[in-house]
Amino acid sequence: MIRMNIANKLTVFRVILVPVYVFFYLTTCVVAAPYNQYVALVIFAGACLTDYLDGKLARSLHIVSNFGKFMDPLADKLLVCSALICFVESGVLPAWIVVILIGREFIISGFRLVAASENVVIAADIWGKCKTVVQMFTVMFLLIPFSASWFYVIQQIFVYASLVLTIISVVNYIKNNIGVLKER
Repeated sequence: MIRMNIANKLTVFRVILVPVYVFFYLTTCVVAAPYNQYVALVIFAGACLTDYLDGKLARSLHIVSNFGKFMDPLADKLLVCSALICFVESGVLPAWIVVILIGREFIISGFRLVAASENVVIAADIWGKCKTVVQMFTVMFLLIPFSASWFYVIQQIFVYASLVLTIISVVNYIKNNIGVLKER
């Protein structure tokens, strides 16, 4: 049976917020545009806050669990990837950028799957953590419907910082964990 401590409940709540975010971002039947983006921003920011809180609580209360180790990064990927796909749908981001950002997640998940089959746990490194934080801020900046040219420049800086950190993190990840793919 899965032990649902407070950290795990926050992780599950984050997963539940994903379709809620997508609904408010992509539809204007409940909240008119551009206010739907503000609602989506609040939902996304709240979900990001649960990511911070569940990790902090799990460590400080010594309630780290296998469920949390599995679901926390999965919840992050669902949240960010859903937002990125919505941005392609609405024309905010080009598909090639989103393919690179999401492709990294598939590569890392594949490595982790192979490692797990060998009873090896591959923890997230600093590059992956930085990538996630910058991607979350990128999504939040892109959700703000503000059209000033200086704000557009800030948005683009975050988009390309996400792209660069994604590439650095996947290269570093492969370099440090290539041994997992070697046959015994």
